[in-house]
Amino acid sequence: MHIVTNVGPLAALIAGILILVVPRLLNYIVALYLIIIGLLGLFGDHIR
Repeated sequence: MHIVTNVGPLAALIAGILILVVPRLLNYIVALYLIIIGLLGLFGDHIR
């Protein structure tokens, strides 16, 4: 059996649970998200 799952919703769920458990993680999670989105925006076309 092959299960395909989008990473976005799963990452959002995990991040939401972590923020509920440890609210101080919010700053780090948002910063990491912005850095990843920025890097993908800059270098996304060159990764293929």
